[in-house]
Amino acid sequence: MAHHPRPLIVGLGGAARENSSSEKALKVALAAAAAQGMETVLISGAALDLPLYAPHQSARAERAVQMIDVLRRCDGLILSSPSYHGSISGLVKNALDYTEDMAKDERVYFDGCPVGLIGCGAGWQGAHQVLTAMRGIVHALRGWPTPLGAVLNTVQPLFNEAGHCVDDAARFQLETVGQQVAQFVHMKSRAAQPVAA
Repeated sequence: MAHHPRPLIVGLGGAARENSSSEKALKVALAAAAAQGMETVLISGAALDLPLYAPHQSARAERAVQMIDVLRRCDGLILSSPSYHGSISGLVKNALDYTEDMAKDERVYFDGCPVGLIGCGAGWQGAHQVLTAMRGIVHALRGWPTPLGAVLNTVQPLFNEAGHCVDDAARFQLETVGQQVAQFVHMKSRAAQPVAA
């Protein structure tokens, strides 16, 4: 019997420092997708520390090449960003700018891919604005934002020292985002299978 690789869900986001709230949130959502049978890859922290995207230059840092290679192969995506001055962080936006290298791929950008979104902020306003900004970006990249987007107010105690989400409402949102991405991947896979005559 042929071995079928598990569908790949990539989690991208967080901050330059390891174990930020937005990275911890991303890990919770990825774990929920993994529990649905997905393979997961996390791109966060130092992996996001990329040179400023320069569309006129063809040379790419090795880290950027690796990131785009993984994004090209993903079946679904989960994005998580902190709020920086009312929008997504420059770090996350710069990483997403690199997806312009996927503009002429057979699958353009994230065409047909489910994309879960997590907005984090020191207050509700910034977190909501991050979610809205990311939805606009995902539409531009032809992705399918999941019905639920997670919004976390990081002023509240959300995670313990081990990175586990200790807030029931936040955990529900994060796990639902991961589950919805996985469910969409499963549905798309079933729809692509040939119908028996």
